[in-house]
Amino acid sequence: MPLSDLSIDELTVYRPEVAQPADFDAFWRDTIAEARSLGDAVVLAPASTPITELIVEDLTFPGFVGEPVRAWVSRPKDAVHPLPAVVEYQGYGGGRGLPGERVLWALSGYVHIVMDTRGQGSAWGTGGDTPDPHGSGPALPGYMTRGIDDPADYYYRRVFTDGVRLVDAVRELPFVDADRVAVTGGSQGGGIAIAVAALSDGLRGVMPDVPFLCAFRRGADIAPSMPFGEIAKYLSVHRGKTDRVFETLSYFDGVNFARRIHTPALFSVALMDDIVPPSTVFAAYNSLATEDSEIAVYPFNGHEGGLTTQWLHQAAWLSERIG
Repeated sequence: MPLSDLSIDELTVYRPEVAQPADFDAFWRDTIAEARSLGDAVVLAPASTPITELIVEDLTFPGFVGEPVRAWVSRPKDAVHPLPAVVEYQGYGGGRGLPGERVLWALSGYVHIVMDTRGQGSAWGTGGDTPDPHGSGPALPGYMTRGIDDPADYYYRRVFTDGVRLVDAVRELPFVDADRVAVTGGSQGGGIAIAVAALSDGLRGVMPDVPFLCAFRRGADIAPSMPFGEIAKYLSVHRGKTDRVFETLSYFDGVNFARRIHTPALFSVALMDDIVPPSTVFAAYNSLATEDSEIAVYPFNGHEGGLTTQWLHQAAWLSERIG
């Protein structure tokens, strides 16, 4: 689609007003502490796959309130020392897929972990395996408005907690160098990575591609399509809930998480993106607390972003920071 957001000069300085709840840090500190207190059993089993040149394993770890969440682990088969790790989160509606579908990081000498997203996995790709056992009040089809009346019930409270607990689990794996872990993801996965980078200490890098879940009000106001459109559609029916909805979303906004990120960060953005408006990405990027940050700009791309070109950029960038 043609350019429909701010100019690049405007984007590089764009800092919208995003409310920060007074209890933001306490909310997340208590949420993560509760999850950590309710489960620590990690199960790793061989995956059924014809791949023989990598070790591919099925990981089950305790996520939100200790509930089991699935992931794939792929790694070089002949490594004799603990390796750096890249934890990857999935785009909206996708699941972890099949074992061995994503192997570029493992082929590059990393332990690569792909998290399932609870309740998702049926919109694209090859499926997911983790249910979300929590219900919600009235919500639009999709995930953006599930539990939106209360931050404690909101869907992404569970997903972001799962993401943090996966980093905890990965650091305990004997073949992972716990001091060299990075997180990444595209679209929704990028938004999850931003939250995890703010909520996990000591990560060596965060690499969100065309990240979703940032500057919710801006996205709901201008995005011409879903998933931001789910918020707008919900409010077109629940006409009196605007303030309440955006108060809930402020606990999950990537802008507020970015303000708490001190780890090196490599973002990407596509200026013809009609799913995640570029201004929402820059809103988070321009709020980062880290002094080591970079954003790759793809002027003529849509939500696909840079694809493998961006992965090559990530690989070179991370190698410089993780060794």
